[in-house]
Amino acid sequence: MKLTSFTIQHLAKMISGDTPGWPYRSGPKLVSFFNEYGFREVYEPPFPTRYIFAEDKLKALNNKEILKDMFKDLLDERNWINTNATLTPPEECAKELNAIIKHDNLEVVKDGLYYKVRLLSGGLIDLEVPFKKASDITEIAIEEQIKKCRDKINSEDYDGAITNARSLVETLLVSIEKELDPNAPAPDGDMVKAFNRVRHLLNLDPSRKDISDALKQVLTGLNSIIYGLATMRNKMGDAHATSYRPARHHAKLAVNSAKTLADFLFETMAYQKATGKLKAKE
Repeated sequence: MKLTSFTIQHLAKMISGDTPGWPYRSGPKLVSFFNEYGFREVYEPPFPTRYIFAEDKLKALNNKEILKDMFKDLLDERNWINTNATLTPPEECAKELNAIIKHDNLEVVKDGLYYKVRLLSGGLIDLEVPFKKASDITEIAIEEQIKKCRDKINSEDYDGAITNARSLVETLLVSIEKELDPNAPAPDGDMVKAFNRVRHLLNLDPSRKDISDALKQVLTGLNSIIYGLATMRNKMGDAHATSYRPARHHAKLAVNSAKTLADFLFETMAYQKATGKLKAKE
């Protein structure tokens, strides 16, 4: 999540409270605010101009994942409590912020009690990309990603668990396709199409005549899992405005389905490589 210099300048004034209607933060409060994101600053006079201090810290945080937490804390409604100042309501401040960050392809959206930042194109900021290259794909790596999904379930972040489950499968498909097809198209977010291409590369096309009817049914069922994960994420995950809130059993279904599919794809690729049945495209 990279912010432009223009955005940083305006965001610094919003954080410091120099933008009319935003909660004011004194020097000590600014130090405390930014220390939540890894800094170890101590307030000592002479203190620099407050918005300049905020701007310097934003530059240091720019393009780092922790920025998403800063946006959430910035618009926390509790910042508007117990102040004698005449402030702009937080929802209006969110609109003002969106008018700036839309040029960075970002927006903040209300999710329950808090605001989350996301890409205008619909992608989650906090989506992890577990496999940057094919060599990153291991059984342990997959299990680590599933553990993160289950940790979100245990913390009752059910929509986040669904989104991460989908992200696991999507990035696995992209990584496999890149390894087996050097001319693979750029990822476009269409997981169903990506799965169909990977299924062909892994010799899993259910139209093959040399596989049993039972296996064909299983392979066809995998396509249903892919479609279901994509649909659940759109309807219930935190990447979009949700149609309805997921419950624990919905999140467990998504995570367990993602694990089954990811394990199967990984084992299939490993087996076919070992037996010489799998060859990358030229």
